[in-house]
Amino acid sequence: MPIEHHDLVHEFPELREQIREKKMNDAHFARLFVEYHELTKDVERMESEVEPVSTRTEEEFKLKRVQLKDKLYSMLVN
Repeated sequence: MPIEHHDLVHEFPELREQIREKKMNDAHFARLFVEYHELTKDVERMESEVEPVSTRTEEEFKLKRVQLKDKLYSMLVN
């Protein structure tokens, strides 16, 4: 099964410019952006079984990632 990529620009292509702008001008957004991408890499490693973990751990990481993505999205549109 192919691993889906969930980088923020891929998730919200219509907000590409806002993402770039926020990364450059909002330190809090930039930190959350980095955290989101680190979580995404962790989840992708778990999904590909490069880093085997329990299903529960993987689901916890995915939940944290989606919560962070919601927060970033909110910051982009408000």
